[in-house]
Amino acid sequence: MLKLRNLAVATFLVASVSALPTMAAAPADTNQTLEDGTGAYKTGRYANLFVERLHKTPAETHERIERAFQQFFHGDGQEERVYFETGANENGTLAYITDWANNDARSEGMSYGMMIAVQLGKKREFDALWNWSKTYMLNTDPKNPSRGYFAWSMNTDGTVRSTSAAPDGEMYYAMALYFAAHRWGNGKGIYNYKNEADIILKGMRHHGVLTGTTPFRVHANDPLTTEPATGWPSPNNRTEQAKAAKDGKPWPPYKRSSTPREVSVGPMVDEEHAMVRFVPETSLPGTDPSYHLPAFYELWARWAPKEEREFWARAAAASRELFHKAANPDTGLSPDRTDYDGTPSMGWDGKPSIYAYDSWRTVSNMAVDYSWFKKDSRQTALADRYQGFLFTQGIKTFADKYTLDGKPMSDRHSVGMVAATAVGGLAATSGDVSAAFLQELWDTPMPVGEQRYFDGMLYIFSLMHLSGEFRVIEPGKAIQ
Repeated sequence: MLKLRNLAVATFLVASVSALPTMAAAPADTNQTLEDGTGAYKTGRYANLFVERLHKTPAETHERIERAFQQFFHGDGQEERVYFETGANENGTLAYITDWANNDARSEGMSYGMMIAVQLGKKREFDALWNWSKTYMLNTDPKNPSRGYFAWSMNTDGTVRSTSAAPDGEMYYAMALYFAAHRWGNGKGIYNYKNEADIILKGMRHHGVLTGTTPFRVHANDPLTTEPATGWPSPNNRTEQAKAAKDGKPWPPYKRSSTPREVSVGPMVDEEHAMVRFVPETSLPGTDPSYHLPAFYELWARWAPKEEREFWARAAAASRELFHKAANPDTGLSPDRTDYDGTPSMGWDGKPSIYAYDSWRTVSNMAVDYSWFKKDSRQTALADRYQGFLFTQGIKTFADKYTLDGKPMSDRHSVGMVAATAVGGLAATSGDVSAAFLQELWDTPMPVGEQRYFDGMLYIFSLMHLSGEFRVIEPGKAIQ
């Protein structure tokens, strides 16, 4: 979900429904012959840029990833890890991943944690995160128009903050589950991984448009969801509140109304444009470039239920085009939200969307697509432009938010942005700039403290991508 990490996301809270969810009718997709491209999916060779460009050894890069995993999942509970096991139910161990800066568990983080676990062969952690997700986060109340989707934000005790859904979480859940099916085989119930992935992908496209009035429940017997009037207490909010007081600005900037309101929830994708939506609430159109995962869509065009495959092939092509349309021609920066033609969406403050926390992931998503499939040669020039701009801003000091034309909008330098930018090297021209980002990531210790969640997720992902240890896990093919 959009990394505003505070009040703005609460605008998405939707309302209780009178209609039961139904699967919207859709024409059957036809199969088509897919080109495999010339990347790692076809060749089986995943580049280890730390070895190729920094002259590290494969043993060194593998040890760095394993050490990061152990710290992130099993390190000190106060300063290092974000993974916590919390008892068990009939399906086994339960565990969540928490965003320390906002004191919640998010579908984004839960699905990211599952992806890390399946890539590294950590089945216990994978199953525990999936169990917690299904137990607490899946909307099942018949009166909830988000029924069938995962609530994007929960308290760590399993109570709800928002019943709304975020497509980035749904997509990572699906991809991680397909990989799990191929790596470990399918089990029973919630551990029939392929079946669970199929359900998610079908729901993303065919969720009926349901309308209701706030407030909601996740499960039928839960209490109705309520939100504090001044935003969820968190370190991020306290910092922003102090800054607002210093600047003489009101806090919170976006006050919630407790008045019941009618909201409609529909599919997570736009069929006409073959793009993932920003949110499934029909009142908020448009997309988020950082949600676009053409490398995943290529696999779904092969592995999803047959009637879904043609759509995901179209989505991969549409996402590749959006990366270019959304990127500033000089800086390569793209905004957090855009219309389907790449035009920046208007933000909550009435201003065009800027390059911010979500946007960090866009270059990484594009570069992984280039690494796996190499179907768009233009991605090299875009990665060069993006890395080149940030390099001129100072590789150790660049801001973590910008206007699209390159004006800094923050005085913070973030590890997660450094890490995601380094992944751009999978698509960028091999040279001094690309190598500088690789070296900067290698020299940067894993984040600790309150901001370790999002920074840490991107840090581990980036180490895995750049070491060639984030791979397509194919049916019947063991990872070397």
